[in-house]
Amino acid sequence: MKMKKLTALLLTAAMAFTTLAGCGKEGGAASGETMQIDFYNAAANYQGLQTGWFAKVVKDRFNLELNIIAPQVAGEAIYQTRTSSGNLGDIVLLDAIQFADCVKAGLVKDITAEYADCKNLKVFDDPIATFNKSLADNADGKIYGIPTEMTGTSPTSFSQDVIYSSPMLRWDLYNGVGAPDIKDLDGLLDVLEEMMKKYPTNEAGDNCYPLSLWPDWDGGDGMLGIANVVQLTTWYGEKIKGSAILKPDNTFTEIYDKNASYYKILKFLYTAQQRGLVDPDSATQDWNAACAKMSAGQVYLMWYSWQVGFWNSQDRLQNGTAFIFIPVADQNYYADSDTYYGSGRIFGVGSKVEGEKYDRIIEFLDWYASPEGVQFQHNGIEDFNYTVGADGKFTIKNDNALMDNLPVPEEYGGAGYQDGNNQINQWIVSGMAKNPNTGECYSSQYWSSYKAANLTQMKKDWQAKFGAEEPAQWMEKNGKLVVSPSVSVSLPSDPADISVIRNQCNQALIDASWRMIYAKDDADFDKQWDEMVKEMDGMGFKDLYKFDCEKHQIEVDAKKAAMK
Repeated sequence: MKMKKLTALLLTAAMAFTTLAGCGKEGGAASGETMQIDFYNAAANYQGLQTGWFAKVVKDRFNLELNIIAPQVAGEAIYQTRTSSGNLGDIVLLDAIQFADCVKAGLVKDITAEYADCKNLKVFDDPIATFNKSLADNADGKIYGIPTEMTGTSPTSFSQDVIYSSPMLRWDLYNGVGAPDIKDLDGLLDVLEEMMKKYPTNEAGDNCYPLSLWPDWDGGDGMLGIANVVQLTTWYGEKIKGSAILKPDNTFTEIYDKNASYYKILKFLYTAQQRGLVDPDSATQDWNAACAKMSAGQVYLMWYSWQVGFWNSQDRLQNGTAFIFIPVADQNYYADSDTYYGSGRIFGVGSKVEGEKYDRIIEFLDWYASPEGVQFQHNGIEDFNYTVGADGKFTIKNDNALMDNLPVPEEYGGAGYQDGNNQINQWIVSGMAKNPNTGECYSSQYWSSYKAANLTQMKKDWQAKFGAEEPAQWMEKNGKLVVSPSVSVSLPSDPADISVIRNQCNQALIDASWRMIYAKDDADFDKQWDEMVKEMDGMGFKDLYKFDCEKHQIEVDAKKAAMK
């Protein structure tokens, strides 16, 4: 959520320090004065100057310092403040709809001429050109934006072994309660309750809870409601699109439909709370506090694929204490195909940028899409996060660097690895893209060395129990995977009246959802739900829903066409 694309960030593996190849220029030590770049970043969880090892990587190559401006930290009002001033940032990272608005408002620079010489970005010319041609009044295809997470595969390819969201349990604790088959969400709670009773604390004696929630991602990425509910709706093949829920048959229903997945998942969290299975800090703790608990082994259910990076290590995969997907029989899992056309966010250059600063930014963005840049983003530091074999392939080293914030050698910037991690928190190139230096995906989980090292007894036991090599293969084999193709479409932004309704309904849904998780009983839960529906209808929800259905039908039609 808030598109926290930490998947690659948390797969702490490796990379090689190759030569810089930005926009036709061979890299060396940066020259000139150090420049500070204001980077408006909708994906960032951190605000301020990038520090540590990644700061050194960028400064050594471009003599740039990245000053990150994060609406997720500063509040969404900062977007209006900065757009009103006419200068959103030197580099901007926005969702596609906001990006299109900023192009129209003259806040984003036309980079067509410079892009022509950016050999690393040009590798992804098809998705880049397709996105830019979709912008209003841009039929001639000027280049303003660079999509994120491009894979270089195809719009209908599905390459992942593990989908973005699915129920994952610790294998040792699951087996410790008998490794039962799980029928539905109630059955999942039964297993979690048994785990909590048998294993109430971690090794340090800290209290453990099956679920630990956090509120600071709520309402993000154009979706209404609380993030920890929104993502789990995909367990039932549904995908929230603003105020609407897109069902597996490509029809829409209201987000507050009692027969749909938002209600179902919220009721699941409420029931978990009633049974004492929810961390009591959930309503008030932030993301960082929740992460600390994951790293300390205080959480027994994870549902984002990247969450396991806070716990899973080669040692834990070897000794069977790692997290892995456990099927729930009544679930059908929604998954996006490879993000060939990008994941929905766009990089761009601010319209006020000129001269040497502009040149360095273009070089930086092209490098960010280069094998060297992508390796730093997805794999880390050579000989610290990974080693390079005689065959040129990578092998993980210090896979606990992120979770334990291991000290980084001074030659690479010092301090802790997590402290200096890339705070941009978004990539131009997906971890599922192929690294030309190795012939394997950038994502370490797909390296041949990783797969060989992690065909552990735990993995063999999982394969034997579920009859598949990988979680996604089990889903496909059992007809449990709902794959949505990648498309590039331009969707309309909210008119002023719809924007007001959206903000009001979103806040009403968020506030009521948290109250309902802590409802006193079933009758109170449903009473609060009905009151919330009445309140949202009074705010104009029906108009918002109609707008969102028409808006996202454009995307649905494009997906249908892609499947033909």
